[in-house]
Amino acid sequence: MEYNVGDKVELKKEHPCGNRIWTIMRIGVDFKLKCEGCAHEIIIERQKATKMIRRKL
Repeated sequence: MEYNVGDKVELKKEHPCGNRIWTIMRIGVDFKLKCEGCAHEIIIERQKATKMIRRKL
């Protein structure tokens, strides 16, 4: 699946704030994701991120 900056994605695992919806902030070797619930930002390896994503919204 192809991802673009600004896409909203649903992850398999819930964030501690209770939200599963994240926004893609940066794409490259790593993905930078921002939680829609609490605005927490994380950086994850591309391979790990693609496994964590359930669907693109």
